[in-house]
Amino acid sequence: MKLEILDIQRIIPHRIPFLMIDRVLECLPNERLVAVKNVSINEHYFLGHFPGEQVMPGVLIIEAMAQAGCIYFYYSKNLQGKNLIYYLAKTDARFYHPVMPGDQLTIEVSTVKLLPKAGVLKCTAHVAGKLVAEAQIGFGIKEV
Repeated sequence: MKLEILDIQRIIPHRIPFLMIDRVLECLPNERLVAVKNVSINEHYFLGHFPGEQVMPGVLIIEAMAQAGCIYFYYSKNLQGKNLIYYLAKTDARFYHPVMPGDQLTIEVSTVKLLPKAGVLKCTAHVAGKLVAEAQIGFGIKEV
């Protein structure tokens, strides 16, 4: 299954400038999700991170992974039509290369462990096939 930006906005509450997923290329519930974030020079954080040598902050790469993970969980747990709040529980991350304006960040999500209202996911981020970051992200959900 593929998702466009309006589909994504129906699933997670984030909006510009904090929406970090532009498109879902593939979603196989309980198997994997592949999403993209187009990194533009127009992103507000590039004004100060860092002048003269813009680098996407690692915490925002983690946020992009977490948002992709929320979409994955939404479909893996068959939560369509429900309003949810997501809580980040734990993150163990490593960063290998900087992400710069003009890059397309490809995020892959797979299951480590899924519980009824929580989960642990393995996430990787690539630019042009090169691993730039990886994380194991734990989270919980609440229905509203």
